[in-house]
Amino acid sequence: VTDEEIEAELKKVQEQNAREITVDRPAENGDTVVIDFEGSVDGEVFEGGTAENHSLVLGSGSFIPGFEDQLVGAAADSDVEVNVTFPENYGKEELNGKPAKFEVTIKEVKFKELPELDDEFAKETSEFDTFAELKEDITKKLEAANETRSEREFEEAVITAVAGNAKVDVPAVMVEKEVDKMVKNLEQRLQYQGLSLEQYFQFTGTDADKMREYMRENARTKVKVDLVLEAIEKAEKFEATEEEIREKAKEVAKMYSAQEDEKMVDLLLQSQAAALKADVVTNKTMKFLLENNK
Repeated sequence: VTDEEIEAELKKVQEQNAREITVDRPAENGDTVVIDFEGSVDGEVFEGGTAENHSLVLGSGSFIPGFEDQLVGAAADSDVEVNVTFPENYGKEELNGKPAKFEVTIKEVKFKELPELDDEFAKETSEFDTFAELKEDITKKLEAANETRSEREFEEAVITAVAGNAKVDVPAVMVEKEVDKMVKNLEQRLQYQGLSLEQYFQFTGTDADKMREYMRENARTKVKVDLVLEAIEKAEKFEATEEEIREKAKEVAKMYSAQEDEKMVDLLLQSQAAALKADVVTNKTMKFLLENNK
């Protein structure tokens, strides 16, 4: 763990506990401005281009390129005319690549005041009494995270090497099924964010066919890896005992409940036995590969 990593993590905690103070001066990068704005293209106000009391962090890059830059130097109770051009792939056909004008009113300028990194900071933001203890705890957590990442990268490198050296016929139908899974997973992740696939296509300037084509190579690699692991499992005659499958079920059950729930374990053994068994065998295969590639 480097000093820079520790400082960056402390900075995050410091930022999370910062206070915003209203200031009577022109806005600078890093400040939050509270604004009203109305946008127009070719003299016509467009849908979604108007807002009131919107908080915007200058320099965050959350608005159209060039928008935030033109608010730097403006003070509260001032009006600013902002002229920008929408990106070509903005996602709305009527706005793509179009020049736009925004009438912006600066209502408030806020400065983020960071707390001092001292013992008092440690007491207020953690279970520790001193800043030295807080820093030591952050260091240990970063070390653990780096170790986990290192192990994961090694595992991925081994899998990539093994699959890369293998001669495998990858059936197209299996690739398409894997793409279907990837699309479904993306759709579920978008739903959690309150978005649909159609909105995603608008924002990214893509469509279903382009997306599937983009996913296809990753899907092909995934299928090839699965086939190679399956071949190694058979060659090495890896099996899963009833006891190992039950232990895996307990592991999964703990993800749903902090306490060991035998009913949940039994339910998993009844409904997910094949998946649990496959998981145990795959873990044995991965352990075998890692031990033989160190």
